[in-house]
Amino acid sequence: MKLYPLKFIPILKDKIWGGEKLGTVLDKSIGDSVICGESWEISGVEGDISVVSEGYLKGKSLVELIEEFKGDLIGEKVFQKFGNKFPLLIKFIDANDDLSIQVHPDDELGMKRHNSFGKTEMWYVVDAKKEASLISGFIKQTTKEEYLEVFKKGKFTDILNREEVLNDDVFFLPAGRVHTIGKGLLIAEIQQTSDITYRIYDFDRVDANGIGRELHIEEAIDAIDYNYYDEYKTLYDRNAKEAEIGRSQYFVTNRILVEKSIERDYSKFDSCVILICLEGDGNLSFEGGSISYKLGNSILIPNAISEIEISPSSKSKLLEVRIP
Repeated sequence: MKLYPLKFIPILKDKIWGGEKLGTVLDKSIGDSVICGESWEISGVEGDISVVSEGYLKGKSLVELIEEFKGDLIGEKVFQKFGNKFPLLIKFIDANDDLSIQVHPDDELGMKRHNSFGKTEMWYVVDAKKEASLISGFIKQTTKEEYLEVFKKGKFTDILNREEVLNDDVFFLPAGRVHTIGKGLLIAEIQQTSDITYRIYDFDRVDANGIGRELHIEEAIDAIDYNYYDEYKTLYDRNAKEAEIGRSQYFVTNRILVEKSIERDYSKFDSCVILICLEGDGNLSFEGGSISYKLGNSILIPNAISEIEISPSSKSKLLEVRIP
């Protein structure tokens, strides 16, 4: 019994800001929910561990797979560094309303406060409604003191960088960057394995019982990066058949466009590879078999599989993610 490309049962999360696109666009089984905000595609977060959906390993959890297959599954170097803790979390996010303005701690602060990794992440915009926008960082160099002053005056949002967003835009968000996903965006997110979020402002929203969500204003102060950056959006060649759109110490992400069969050689990487389908459908062939893919699928290619062939039935757009 050899390892094969693995699909997992999506872990669906209702959110106050969620919608229906995870079902209507990505074909997730959201039932009657009209506030389904997140689909956790591949997760090693405690309490939300992904489970295999197909093949002879069906029903096995990601932790069980790592315990059994170790480096053959995730890569020898990755296993030596992280053990049974899968270091990435792959999500789809449907923002039918603005998410809270928030920030995530880095590794040092996350470990000190929560015994957790930090949360560096990147977003790929799958679908954007007209005039949709998001917030990433500050519009000018800021200090902790200035931030606290404008926050107390209720003018916090005046110093934040808001960007209009189009399909296929990419944003890299290192831990510490203040941000929010805006209304009308469907996003694929790649992030460190962490669910630590400090909510700074939630637009004064309340739930059906009139209760607002918890804020973490004090906790956020020491987590925020107050620096200004010249560019918050990732620039890349949108017409390229293959383009690197994200690189950090935590993950490397390529976007590939596939119109006819191509081969991918992963033998030089000591890592599993995750393919996220953003458009189209087809088949992945590997030594010993093949597996179908379609829009909304996230598939883990074990490290033991060194080559695959991607054969599209329709023009396909894929994200290809590995652990450096």
